[in-house]
Order: sequence, then C-alpha cells, then structure tokens
Amino acid sequence: MYNDCGVEMFGIVRPCRHGMCRGLFASWMAHLCGLCLALRDEHGHAARLVTNYDGLIVSVLAEAQAPALSSRRRAAPCALRGFSGAEVVGARAEGVRLAAATSLILASGKVRDHIADGDGMYARRPVAAAAGRVAARWEAAGTRTATAVGFDAGVLVDAVARQARLEAEPGLALLELTAPTEDAVAAAFAHTAELAGKPHNAVSLAEAGRCFGRLAHLVDAVEDLEEDRAAGAYNPLLATGTDLAEARRLCDDALLGLRLAVADLDLEERGLVRALLVKEVGRSVDRVFAQGSPAAGDACVREAAETRRAPGGGAPAGARETSDRETSERGVPAGSQGIPERDAPAGSRRKGGPGTAPPRDPRLQPEPGCGPRLCFALSFMACSCGLYRPPWDEDRYKSCGERLDCGGCDACGQCCNACSGCCDGCSCCCDGCGCDC
Repeated sequence: MYNDCGVEMFGIVRPCRHGMCRGLFASWMAHLCGLCLALRDEHGHAARLVTNYDGLIVSVLAEAQAPALSSRRRAAPCALRGFSGAEVVGARAEGVRLAAATSLILASGKVRDHIADGDGMYARRPVAAAAGRVAARWEAAGTRTATAVGFDAGVLVDAVARQARLEAEPGLALLELTAPTEDAVAAAFAHTAELAGKPHNAVSLAEAGRCFGRLAHLVDAVEDLEEDRAAGAYNPLLATGTDLAEARRLCDDALLGLRLAVADLDLEERGLVRALLVKEVGRSVDRVFAQGSPAAGDACVREAAETRRAPGGGAPAGARETSDRETSERGVPAGSQGIPERDAPAGSRRKGGPGTAPPRDPRLQPEPGCGPRLCFALSFMACSCGLYRPPWDEDRYKSCGERLDCGGCDACGQCCNACSGCCDGCSCCCDGCGCDC
C-alpha cells in the first residue's frame, strides 16, 4: 500500500471516505495527519515516512477512552490534503506520541526484515548498509518517545528480534510465528488504558491487540503469498505449509475475538474504534482472501475464455439468457444483474454504461517501464509530495485535491456511498444509525 508520495503506508486498516461517515472519516484523518506531524515535530521530516495506518489506532484508542486528553489544533495547509488546512490531533497528545513511538520501532523492524530477505533494492550492499543505519536511528527515536510516555519500548524491540529468530527456526506452527506481533500490539493497546486513566480496560485492550496483531500478520502473509512464492522469499504460510482455508479460519477466529474485546471496552467515544477495528479490519480480511482465492481466479479465467468465444465478444448467449431470466423473475430489469449502482464496480458507475471501463485520457503517455526515467519520475513525485505526476499517471490532469488526496479509494475495493447517506446529518457516533459504520 502506498500513499500519494509513493511511500509505502503499511497497514491493513485503510478506510475510504465513501465507506465511512463524514465525521468519522474526518476524525480518522485528524489522527493520521496528527501522527505524521508528531513524527515531523519530534523526529524530523524523514520520520514522516513511517506514518502507519495501523499505528494510529493506538491514538484512536487513547482518545476514545479519554477525549479530553487528545487535544486538537488547526494545521497549516499541506500538499497531501490538496493544500488545505485541517483539524488534527495535537503533536503533544500522549496517544499520538505513543503511536509515533510504535510506528518508528516497528518500521525499523520492517526495514531490517527487508534487508535480511534481500528484497528488491535492499539486495544491494550500499543500500542495505544505509537502510540499516536509518533503521537504527528510527529504533532509537521510537525508544526515546516511548519512554517519555511511560511505555516500555523493550517489548517492541524484543518482539522484532524474536520474530527474526523464529523465522530462522524450522518446524514451527503458524501461531508460534504470529506470537511476537500479537505480544507487541497487545502491549501498545493496553498502555492506552494507562494513558487514559482507565486501567480496567487493560485486559480487554490486550486481547484486542493480540487479535489485531494476529490479523495483521496473517493478512500481510496472504497478501504477499504469490509474490513471495515466485521470489523464493520467506512467507509464514509457505514455511508452515498452511493453506488459505486454514489461514481464513484463523482470521475469522481472530475477528470474532476482536469484536468481543471491543464490545467489552469502557469507551466514551466508541464510533471510530468500532468503525476501524470491527468494520474496516473485516473488510481487509475479505478483500485479501478474495484476491488470493484460487477458485476466484479460475472462475475469472473461465469467464474470460467464454467471453472471447462468444459472438460479438460479449457473454455467452446461454449465460445472458439465463441471467436475464433470473433477474426478471426477481423483478430486476434484465441486464442490470440486480446490482445497486452504489455496489457496482467503479467502471459500471461511470459514463458509458454498465461494465464499461473509463476511457484513458488521450493526453497521457504510455508507461515507460523500468529504467532511469521511471526512477526519476517517482523520485520527483515523492520530493514534491505528490504534486508532480508523471505524463503517464492517470491523476496527472486532475485537481490538486484529487491528485493529493491521501484518503482516497485506492484500497477500499467496494467504495462509493456505502453509508447510503444515512449519516450526513448525524453526530457521527454511528452506534445506532443502521449504516454499520
């Protein structure tokens, strides 16, 4: 997952503005921008690269338990917000500082993992050496901030080191490999209870953290499965011989545990916590297993082959007749497939009719492929915070707000009016509005 600067934004919680109430999405963006600015203010601009979608849940949990401790301030215009200002969580709020500390330490572990695996450019010795120094600085910076808010950073550092040791040992079960991640997230979640002055929440928060940590580890493994298989890289599913069905079962168990743990929490503001930890995490699990399903892939291949054989390039005649007859019997106009417009694929909602892909802007140039030109373009895009878009980028001729919207729909997979407008005028607590936000 990449943000608008071309920088990796790792995390499984990726809300879309079309699938969440306006107030909740604005609050999520306040935490996201607050985390980014807290990293900048305390550790310099380079530290903003570790802004982590999942890490900011720590800030959300702290605010949900004690809103008065999470102050807001007006931030200056930012390129990633289309050069508009916004209300953000203050950089001195303890919740956002804890989120910054965990993001820095876990990002350092992520970089070291890439170095150990020799992934991509990390296989080059000079790059690996420089990345190792950056990882060490991030770990030291995260430890300082964690100490300042009373959190034992050693739990995270030890979890990162233990993860590397376990991956080098053969014959382990999958849940043994996910244990370090579970322990690290559990500790971070539980510490928010101490920050908020609600120690009775610590047990439920630790359980929520264990379930979320397991889900984050498994979703990442499923998402990278085919790429790791092709590259011969380490993947916990391949190392333990776990198939997708078993991985999905473990995810479903963790989702249930997470839902129950969230329900047990004593929160003053529950809406955003529920939207992120219940709804969005569930969406992420569904999305990654849908993408990795061999059955789905085989079905797509068969459908494409039948389409090519059918007269006129459309669906096979028998399939069209059966589909039209079935939809007519349900009272749905033939050819519409019974799909509401808001749930239809993005292409079918655009000009050109159902199933029509949006035409490519004729002003765009062909993609150049790998080479110096591509590297230069991506580097300049990162340096300009996404303001510059190369001649082949589909967002090149869009407005600043559209080009630089870091809360876009690139990962939601099923966006647009999922709330059905039911919350446009509500207080956005969404605990009973019926939209499941």
